[in-house]
Amino acid sequence: MGFTFAQGLVLVLAIASMLGVGLANKDWGLGWGSHHPHNHTNGPKKIIVGGSQNWRFGVNYTDWSLKNAPFYFNDTLVFKYDPPSNTTFPHSVYLLPNLRSFLNCDLRKAKKIANPSQGSGNGFELVLKSWKPYYFACGERNGFHCKVGLMKFAVVPLLRWRY
Repeated sequence: MGFTFAQGLVLVLAIASMLGVGLANKDWGLGWGSHHPHNHTNGPKKIIVGGSQNWRFGVNYTDWSLKNAPFYFNDTLVFKYDPPSNTTFPHSVYLLPNLRSFLNCDLRKAKKIANPSQGSGNGFELVLKSWKPYYFACGERNGFHCKVGLMKFAVVPLLRWRY
């Protein structure tokens, strides 16, 4: 399964939408738009990946990330998941290097940033420190959780406006 134009276009549109939301209602001092409330945030936030469902098999995290966008510089993503046991599947967190790896759940060049035991308790935390796409996936079962369990998502952090 290769990277298709349509898949690339969908991701570009998603990123453009997130940028649009981040820039929405910014008063550029041009005399229009100032009647809308500002898109202002009060500083870095801790965001639990998946919300109350945490990081688990079967949740569509791409959909979750689009619904919870935008994400900003210095926001912290918190990955919470159960430690491995006889009744739970192990999970991990990988940072994939590029769009192609993300779309195909190709973990060969990915970096494991959290192992199966790091998600318990307060979870594993990652601060968004760069303006770049971050591609996340669960790497367990050789990418099965990513491919079939929908355990993957991408974010591009935006600048936080200060007034």
